[in-house]
Amino acid sequence: MVSNKTIAQESVREQRFLDDALPHLDAVNAYARHLLRAPADAKDAAQECYLRALREFDTFRGEEIKPWLLAILRNVCRVEFKRRSRIILHDFNADADNIEGAISIWQQVQESLESELERKLDARRLLELVAALPAAFREVILLREVEDLSYRQIADVLDVPVGTVMSRLARARATLRSTWVKALPGA
Repeated sequence: MVSNKTIAQESVREQRFLDDALPHLDAVNAYARHLLRAPADAKDAAQECYLRALREFDTFRGEEIKPWLLAILRNVCRVEFKRRSRIILHDFNADADNIEGAISIWQQVQESLESELERKLDARRLLELVAALPAAFREVILLREVEDLSYRQIADVLDVPVGTVMSRLARARATLRSTWVKALPGA
């Protein structure tokens, strides 16, 4: 028989989980969309992530919950969905419709319609270049530049040493830079 004290403790635990984890729901959903092809599957993966996180919340000992949630999500995507063979990890291809919401890496104030169009074309080209990166490089770029995680947090999410994160990030940035320069007119 379950006592009122046990029910109250469970309620406090669930509320603590909601307070800590829900602010990161958008980041979890965005990362799932980057990893999986179908938006519906990304929502399922995010939901499974939160279910697992709630079940294991008592074992969480980290300082920040966001990297822990992203690591759980990554495992859900790689293990559960891949094992079922109905979902394939996706080579990040952004919809052209979503380009307008992309943040330009230059963050300049746009002065004209021409410059706005140029910024959108640059954003599209940058997303295409990121999509062409090997998966390991794509992940570190996403986690660092989009999710704004620290090197240590990325290492925890990917379950690799910090040095590996730094190396992959440097190589990814160098690859992006050289590919960008080669694509410039007159290069």
